[in-house]
Amino acid sequence: MSSSSRGGSSSSWTPRQNKRFEDALALYYEDTPDRWEKVARAVGEKTAEEVERHYMLLVRDLMRIESGQVPFPNYRNGT
Repeated sequence: MSSSSRGGSSSSWTPRQNKRFEDALALYYEDTPDRWEKVARAVGEKTAEEVERHYMLLVRDLMRIESGQVPFPNYRNGT
């Protein structure tokens, strides 16, 4: 059975799922056995593979930001 037929979709994450994802990452450290399965259970409607892929995309984005590959927005001074 594909992951999309199990009700999850790696490209569509609700704000609630993202919050659960963040909370689960704080709870289950890198050395936690079966980390991605536990995170997936906490998120709901996502497979272990989907949450791991979501994490890897997040890490990639953070690395791009920290390396300066993503420009900072030009916020206007409100005064």
